[in-house]
Amino acid sequence: MKRVEDFFRDIDAHWGALAAPRVRLRIIGSAALLLQTDYQRGTKDSDVLETAELKGSTAARLTELAGKGTHLSLRHRMYVDIVGSALPFMPQEPTWRRLDSLSQTLRHLEVEALDVTDVVVSKLKRFPPHDRADIVAMIERDLVAHEALIERFRSAVDSYLLDARAEDLPRYVNNLHRVERDDFGVHETEIELPSWLE
Repeated sequence: MKRVEDFFRDIDAHWGALAAPRVRLRIIGSAALLLQTDYQRGTKDSDVLETAELKGSTAARLTELAGKGTHLSLRHRMYVDIVGSALPFMPQEPTWRRLDSLSQTLRHLEVEALDVTDVVVSKLKRFPPHDRADIVAMIERDLVAHEALIERFRSAVDSYLLDARAEDLPRYVNNLHRVERDDFGVHETEIELPSWLE
């Protein structure tokens, strides 16, 4: 049993009153990779994308049970961090993968994970060493196609062009180019940005 799956089963077991309908948790970041692949590495958090279902009392209950410093977080050495939907660098319409084998064992929760390629796109934003290691691991496992990465990256760029976050896009493009050169072994793809960003 994967450690991250055990974490969600424990959250479900402690949820309390029956949630009807079941609460949908959309997992992003490294936890999404751990849930979908044979990749294993330590992670300090299990990011949950804030969705309509995770407002008010539902979000409060999740944080109360599994937020940083809670009993469950200390037991499993990970915690839930609810991320605002406007924050991650993701395609305009992210692809979510249902995790039926996990969800069928739960009473209150329904778990989905961000598609592996979309996770890689999101990790081109901050790009610290552990995110870079995650990206390399996915490429080495042939779980990310170069063409698909470029398509999804361009979609994420389009969604960022609409607000103040656009000024960070040249840095994300540089991170993409590094992955293309060093990990895919291909030439850099031209990503068109407005002239005022260059």
